[in-house]
Amino acid sequence: MIRQTVRDFADKHIRPDFMTWDESQEFPHHVFKALGELGLMGVLVPESYGGSGLGYIEYVAAIEELSKVCGSVGLSMAAHNSLCTGHILQFGNEEQKMRWLPKLASGEWLGAWGLTEANTGSDALRMKCVAQKDGDHWILNGAKNWITHGISGNVAVVLARTGELLDSHGITAFVVERGTPGFSGGKKENKLGMRASETAEMIFEDCRIPDSNRLGNVGDGFIQAMKVLDGGRISIAALSLGIAKGAYEAALKYSKEREQFGQPISNFQAIAFKLADMATRIEAAELLTLQSADMKNKGLNVNKQSAMAKYYASEVSVYCSNEAVQIFGGYGYTKDFPAEKFYRDCKLCTIGEGTSEIQKLVISRAVLKA
Repeated sequence: MIRQTVRDFADKHIRPDFMTWDESQEFPHHVFKALGELGLMGVLVPESYGGSGLGYIEYVAAIEELSKVCGSVGLSMAAHNSLCTGHILQFGNEEQKMRWLPKLASGEWLGAWGLTEANTGSDALRMKCVAQKDGDHWILNGAKNWITHGISGNVAVVLARTGELLDSHGITAFVVERGTPGFSGGKKENKLGMRASETAEMIFEDCRIPDSNRLGNVGDGFIQAMKVLDGGRISIAALSLGIAKGAYEAALKYSKEREQFGQPISNFQAIAFKLADMATRIEAAELLTLQSADMKNKGLNVNKQSAMAKYYASEVSVYCSNEAVQIFGGYGYTKDFPAEKFYRDCKLCTIGEGTSEIQKLVISRAVLKA
């Protein structure tokens, strides 16, 4: 029922305009307000904080259905839920949860999450954004890059260094509301794909926030972030799965309609075998994703499983999108057909929230430790 509801929403509110948003890099605020009314901006948030109180299986289905139509919308919905909202839900105290979660879950507020910096992608422990204690306040200075909703987000969870460089216990998480003096949005990135999902800098210049905005203990921020990313990888696996399915379904439909040599191209083994490979890899990616979602629901450690799901599903997304363009042929290279957008959007899935190489590092450490 949830899957059908999201599918109907995507057909009505996203499909007619997604290419217009992509071309102009317009972030469709109104879509996320509507997603909030549908309960999709607080999928995992308990009803006591204004959320839907659903689990990861439903969450995966929702992201997947949105991403079949537009990866940008799926990405923004996932980042809002898993990262900003998820961090507060997992590590905020009761007062903090009551303060921020209802606005985030309703879609009234949009969330951002700041870990990455210009010189620290995978190497997060070298972050330069610092927070210094000043009485019962903290003063933040520095910048975050590649932040989803870096300009439009109403509230951001920000990881800042409070200890020594390279110390995994020297980073602390803070919540910073838009409008706080010294907090501003910076450059908006001009991207290859996911162009309707806003990616921008967040800049902090003597940004003063109260200690009550600190999430958890001083020095726990990096450890928190790694746990948040374990869940976030499930959402990127779901995003990847949606893009892969969207590309596959478009290619399957086209192969039955396009005729060459007097028959549909789906009759040719060269095309049929491509579809067979796409379908098989998608099913494998889906099973990995659902396994990690089920384990997350049960409160089990998903470090290895979510990394496997994210790694495999993102690579399958790239594979299927590439094959879809090939099946569409020359038309696949034009913006009149959907294949080229899936092709552009999919690549981010192998980079964001931990590159494929980082996933292999996580997986290899887990299997070697076993």
